[in-house]
Amino acid sequence: MPMKPLEHDHRYGELDQVIRAYLGQRADDVDDKPSAALLSYLRHTWHTRPTALAVAEQQLREYARNPPGRLRLRLGEFYPIPDVGLAESEIQAWLLLLADHIKHSVEAGEVPPPGTPATHWEWHARFPELAQLLGGWFSQDMPEEFSDHDAALRDYAETTEPQLTSRLVGELHELLALDLDETDYVLAVAELGMEVDPPEPYSASGWLALAADRLGGFPTGHGPSGSAESGGAPA
Repeated sequence: MPMKPLEHDHRYGELDQVIRAYLGQRADDVDDKPSAALLSYLRHTWHTRPTALAVAEQQLREYARNPPGRLRLRLGEFYPIPDVGLAESEIQAWLLLLADHIKHSVEAGEVPPPGTPATHWEWHARFPELAQLLGGWFSQDMPEEFSDHDAALRDYAETTEPQLTSRLVGELHELLALDLDETDYVLAVAELGMEVDPPEPYSASGWLALAADRLGGFPTGHGPSGSAESGGAPA
């Protein structure tokens, strides 16, 4: 029978985070150089959840040493490694190499310095609430659902827990503090799910600054009964 969520996370939760970091990236790790995907995982995890690195190293080794058979995969009893562009015969050695890189990073204290996210996974891991806003309220359907960008922002503020709105404002300021080139801000909001252009006459960074200001001033997260409502993308 398929694993229950708690069992899955206990056995494979952090391994799953490592593998997700390879979404859209090459698994081109070598003995003396981790891939861009693994560097992104290391950078974000070192600065947010450093104790998870030991868990990742352990889960990678355990999975590599005890690979599942086809039957147990089909029954959902094991975590299925997604396609990372490697032959099946190469997966075991690759997982052990990832574990070695993580172990070396921890034991040598080699902490990637803070920087701009380099992969899709890292953008979403670092700015989760901003990804929720841009992917949920500013998808290509936004013009059909809202009269303008301000109306979408107001809907987010009115239907989302105030604590999450405050977290979002912090993420907006953090993104602006990266001081990227304007073309990089365009790429950043696209990575985070925005599928419509900023309103005229704003650039991407200008609109992000405006959104932070607007969300700091809108009434937030209280329905007619006065109780806070949970966040979520509009239907």
